[in-house]
Amino acid sequence: MKLQATAFAPASVGNVGVGFDILGHVIEGVGDTVTVRRIEEAGVRIAAIRGATIDLPLDAPANTAGAALISLREALALPFGFEVKIEKGIPLGSGMGGSAASCVAALVAANELLDVPLTREQLYPHALVGEAVASGGKHGDNLGPMLLGGLVLSTADRLVRIPVPEHWHSVLVHPDAILETRRARAALQGSYELKEFVAQSAHLALVLAGCHAGDAALVRDGLRDVLVEPRRAPLIVGFQAAKQAALDAGAMGASISGAGPSVFAWFESRAAAETAAPRVQQAFAEAGFTSQAWVSPINATGAEVLPPPEDLDVVIP
Repeated sequence: MKLQATAFAPASVGNVGVGFDILGHVIEGVGDTVTVRRIEEAGVRIAAIRGATIDLPLDAPANTAGAALISLREALALPFGFEVKIEKGIPLGSGMGGSAASCVAALVAANELLDVPLTREQLYPHALVGEAVASGGKHGDNLGPMLLGGLVLSTADRLVRIPVPEHWHSVLVHPDAILETRRARAALQGSYELKEFVAQSAHLALVLAGCHAGDAALVRDGLRDVLVEPRRAPLIVGFQAAKQAALDAGAMGASISGAGPSVFAWFESRAAAETAAPRVQQAFAEAGFTSQAWVSPINATGAEVLPPPEDLDVVIP
């Protein structure tokens, strides 16, 4: 029986522009690491958080990882509890799935400690509970790809991995700014026209069909967000220039990653993505922001169990 396990969950691009709250893909090279220890006490406690630039709740029900594990314990009626240590690697308020990564990594680690481990799909409902703590709603666009890897369509109760050509890559650029998810969601309040929903549905269908067929032309026609991006773009200084820089570099499409302020773009090759990344960063630099950039296969690996890390006993109050 394992008494302790550590898991890593990568960052992700939520929404992918045209799939608000339901479509996302992972980004390799950055993520959160969580260590979970099996304890006799019947409960969940957050023992350590490190790497966060702002205070995060140590109270388990108010923490995404803690809430997810509480949901898991209660659903399985487990006679034991969990102690959790979190190492944040994803910038907070970045639109890179930071809240989702912590709860997914916690669930994947805790799953290693169960007498009968669950499938990734069976972990999904508990991840939704954790994500709701941070965002106020149960949406899986970040959770699905973290659990399964690659590009995933995440509905309320199903995860569907979407095939994508292996050579397609994504650029993710994070300007040194914070945009809270709740504020970004507030910008979406108000009425919409039916024709906007029809256009967005058509664009989502084109992207999904293009991925299945490996047809970049379909993706180019579809990867255009007419519903959410217009309302959130004014919250992100430098966004329009950054998006245009990606398109000028040959992107199939570009938009806001998650709630923002990060920007993502899809390319048909790694070489094209690597050429574009500094150009997008330069656009943010001209707007007054330093930034970080990652180039990743869209079909990158999801959350995985790791060897035990160094001790994480430092507690950030």
